[in-house]
Amino acid sequence: MNIKQAKEYIKNTVRLYLKKDEFGEYRVPVVRQRPIFLLGAPGIGKTAVMEQIAQEMGIALVSYSMTHHTRQSALGLPFITQKNYGGAPYSVSEYTMSEIIATVYDTMEEGGIKEGGILFLDEINCVSETLAPAMLQFLQYKTFGRHQVPQGWVVVTAGNPPEYNKSVREFDVVTYDRLKVMEVEPDYSVWKEYAGEKRLHNAVVSYLDLKKEHFYRIEMRAGKRSYVTARGWEDLSEILALHEEEGLPVDETLVGQYLRNEEVVKEFAAYYDLYQKYKREYHIADILNGAPSDRAVARARKAAFDERLSLLGMLLDRVQADMQTVMEQAAFLTDLKNPLKAIGSLVEKSGCTAEKEKTATEQNGCTTEKEKATAEQKECTTEKEKATAEQKECTAEQIISRLETLEEARRKQMESLRRANSLSETDRKKSASVLRFLEESRRELNKGDAPDGKAAVEQLKKKYNGKISEMKLKTDKTQSELHALFAFAEEAFGEGNEMLILVTELTRNSASARFLGMFGSPDYARHSESLMLAERRADILAQIEQIDWIKESL
Repeated sequence: MNIKQAKEYIKNTVRLYLKKDEFGEYRVPVVRQRPIFLLGAPGIGKTAVMEQIAQEMGIALVSYSMTHHTRQSALGLPFITQKNYGGAPYSVSEYTMSEIIATVYDTMEEGGIKEGGILFLDEINCVSETLAPAMLQFLQYKTFGRHQVPQGWVVVTAGNPPEYNKSVREFDVVTYDRLKVMEVEPDYSVWKEYAGEKRLHNAVVSYLDLKKEHFYRIEMRAGKRSYVTARGWEDLSEILALHEEEGLPVDETLVGQYLRNEEVVKEFAAYYDLYQKYKREYHIADILNGAPSDRAVARARKAAFDERLSLLGMLLDRVQADMQTVMEQAAFLTDLKNPLKAIGSLVEKSGCTAEKEKTATEQNGCTTEKEKATAEQKECTTEKEKATAEQKECTAEQIISRLETLEEARRKQMESLRRANSLSETDRKKSASVLRFLEESRRELNKGDAPDGKAAVEQLKKKYNGKISEMKLKTDKTQSELHALFAFAEEAFGEGNEMLILVTELTRNSASARFLGMFGSPDYARHSESLMLAERRADILAQIEQIDWIKESL
């Protein structure tokens, strides 16, 4: 199976293991909850997928590599304690808690999690000889020494086949019979989806589209091992982006630090230079601004398929990056709406408005000018009048205080999720944006421009509406780019394979699918219909969460 299939199997297994009956007992008894064993080549994403599962399921994750553990660190250290048996004292050997089990409890305490987590033990088939016997007990009973993994924690393990790692100790049948084994193979199509979500460098993805056989290679030639892994491509992608930002050169020496295969290094380095040449000569910005040169159109029309594919990848990369930015803004504004509504309700309840003050005055019988003057000069005598007098106008300081409370709550929430290893990059960005808005708003209000709470809330609304306007401008720009992309593709490629690739990639990527589901695109709808992708598009878009309030705001 590929890593995406393994991910779904693991998620389903975790759900089933945590399922309880009417009496609160686990449907699958702990002793029958076989640990999952992911067996696969190095660098295909076994560890990364565990982080994704924890984040998507909202449960904690504790990860350990077993290669550095000794019997003492895994089982705990021995000590002598005194016990009484039959009236006679005895010295008895006990063990301190295992470092691994203790970390699980620490994570539960720090993350505020009572139940539900994954204990992930990597390189489990590389444990030391002294620890191997204890692992058999752990795999069946979830105990190290005398200490058991807390209930509600599912054990997932991983390891490499012996041909990839000389330290591997092959499991015998007795051990395998206590595991739920999943053999995982590299799969470029699955990795490409992941690369799109992570916004990995388009030069890497475009190259691998042309050279899929270079995605994953481990070879032994003349006693020398050469390898290229998914992990290597991802790490290279990140460093390429940073080199471009800093204006640093990209050459074979740099590429060879991440890809350990001379053929792949030479070919990718040559392709990267060609990629940058295409980028300069086609003037990507002009195409997406709807003003491609006649020369660019003519060249694209005559270009070989690999050049066309590279060009299409550059254009798609820019547009999909903008689509993702819009969707991140939408998620941030959605998350921010409720805290701001809570602040608005604080003002309404406190009687900040002139209308409320007028109503309160009328209820106290102060309806004439004379009575109003008297009310200002004399002390209220009835309980109702006293309550009205005690009702104070909401101040800007109260709004600032509420913002500080919201900031602190958001920081604690992020830290709790981070400690539990269940804070996804998407949620981190969203929460960081909310936190920045709250902090900026508090600093602006601290300048003292708002005379009261009502004015402070109006200032917050104005800032929030400004963010919505920014998103609308970005949305309009992105839709214009998308239209320009389709117009260029129609002129240069017609209804050929390039158009099919364009529509398919827009459908497959979650950010672009969400964008299209929310804001639409006549060009996309027309071409997906003509290319018979409408049914697939409808299935995907039916799963997209609609954010109605943003549609209304726009």
